[in-house]
Amino acid sequence: MNIANSASVSTAVNSASNGDPATVQGAASTLVLRKALDMQAAGAMALLDALPPQPALATEGNVGRHVNTFA
Repeated sequence: MNIANSASVSTAVNSASNGDPATVQGAASTLVLRKALDMQAAGAMALLDALPPQPALATEGNVGRHVNTFA
């Protein structure tokens, strides 16, 4: 996830660095950024949970157990 070019990140950083970090505006910007990142993390986890399980590897037989490295 690339948050470098996000407008909300720029707003949060600018408001926190321009004044007292305890100001209401800086705290609100940080809270909005944190909530946005939490929502993105929850969405990513939902996508990962929706993936089907990986098939089991072969444990017997002649196919799929060895890698031939002849070139």
